[in-house]
Amino acid sequence: MSESDATLDRLAFIRAHTRLLPVPHAPEISLHVAEEATELWQKTEDELATIGLPPPFWAFAWAGGQALARYILDHPEVVRAKRVLDFASGSGLVAIAAAKAGAAEVIAADIDAFAGAAIGLNAGANGVSIEARLDDLLGLDQGWDVILAGDICYERELAAQVIDWLSGLSRRGATVLIGDPGRSYLPKDRLAEVATYQVPVTRALEDAEIKKSSVWRLAGERR
Repeated sequence: MSESDATLDRLAFIRAHTRLLPVPHAPEISLHVAEEATELWQKTEDELATIGLPPPFWAFAWAGGQALARYILDHPEVVRAKRVLDFASGSGLVAIAAAKAGAAEVIAADIDAFAGAAIGLNAGANGVSIEARLDDLLGLDQGWDVILAGDICYERELAAQVIDWLSGLSRRGATVLIGDPGRSYLPKDRLAEVATYQVPVTRALEDAEIKKSSVWRLAGERR
């Protein structure tokens, strides 16, 4: 199968298993999301071995991403006329918020090809232009002015790697903002809280209907 055919298959899968709906805490943005969270998650797990589907993180508006998107929409000066990277973008929610807020350039990075397809689909639905990147940018510095990252602290090793990398970008002058509802490996001792929201979420994934979620600014140096 050619890459173009694979892309079409991914888009067809996304359209077949999602609906375009407003984001609960950022209704200015609509995303293709799964209405039946556990059904889609189980489907991808069942088919993983045969067709290579990773877990569909792209099919949900996660709590940290919603908080970060809300903050960017309410504080457009953070990204206006700047080069923005949305790391581990998933659905593209935060990247779309940055584009709507007037960023000069927005890159939405995710290593999942389905996320890349979802980002393009969601960007088009919201009338914004975003560059989807599928290469692993962890450890790189391509001169971004602002780096945004939602819900990245759910695994110990990955969280440590990402925070150390983002700290280096912060030290050289980039603005680094993290959206997170207090996941297990969030290093609060290295962060400054800038906003907190009560975010509607999917109970099947978050064990709650409302999740207190914050936006944090990363300081470059350990305290």
